Amino acid sequence: MVPGIDFAGTVLESSDDRFSVGQHVVLTGWGVGETHWGGMSEKSRVNADWLVPLPSQLSSEQSMKIGTAGLTAMLCVQALQDAGIKPEDGEILVTGASGGVGSVAITLLSQLGYQAVAVSGRVEENQQWLTSIGASRVIAREELNQPARPLEKQLWAGAIDTTGSTMLAKVLSQIHYGGAVAACGLACGFDLPTTVMPFILRNVSLLGVDSVYAPIEKRQRAWDQISKLLPESFYQQSCKQVSLDEVPQAAVDIVDGKVSGRLVVKI
Repeated sequence: MVPGIDFAGTVLESSDDRFSVGQHVVLTGWGVGETHWGGMSEKSRVNADWLVPLPSQLSSEQSMKIGTAGLTAMLCVQALQDAGIKPEDGEILVTGASGGVGSVAITLLSQLGYQAVAVSGRVEENQQWLTSIGASRVIAREELNQPARPLEKQLWAGAIDTTGSTMLAKVLSQIHYGGAVAACGLACGFDLPTTVMPFILRNVSLLGVDSVYAPIEKRQRAWDQISKLLPESFYQQSCKQVSLDEVPQAAVDIVDGKVSGRLVVKI
């Protein structure tokens, strides 16, 4: 199996009328790098249904600095917008803010005028960086990584959660009446030890967000919006390039929590 769950490049050959030789495309999800040979190669042959034409504002390198994580972050932000959560409604909490999804979400929310509050397990190390990419403030993971009461003080207009488990339960108990949480990850676990109280007493919505099998219309909308929203500073501050030879050590560093932001593999 060739790993690599996303890639960007130029079409060399196509038997599908939607894509022509020389066209720039990006691919995320669809089991690529998991059940189908992935992006850590010089060439790849894939189902045309899996490809998205690269927005003209983005280079291939920029699209990989966004990648699956950035696409997921944009889908989460759009889910909150579609649920009617507006900047004036209050603060938006982002868990796992030092990771790929969280860091892009912080930047996107800030660009859209929201007050984004970052949750990090490495506050001292990452506070300056998280603030520089758009966080209004940073709070320690320990404040949320504990059992929740059925309902707690209403603190957040909405949230983007990458963690699941007890942290997501805690966040749900603190959402404003009529607020929403976009959930896209399970870094802390796939369980959810909560009650129905936030949903039936505060009208809170839990919005599941998937980027792997998202339909093309959703993908195109997300790529179009993210290509216009992310400032040049994001690509400079939040992304690091590694070679293919450096991938094994980079993978260990990610699992060990030593990586902040995004890593781009240069083939």
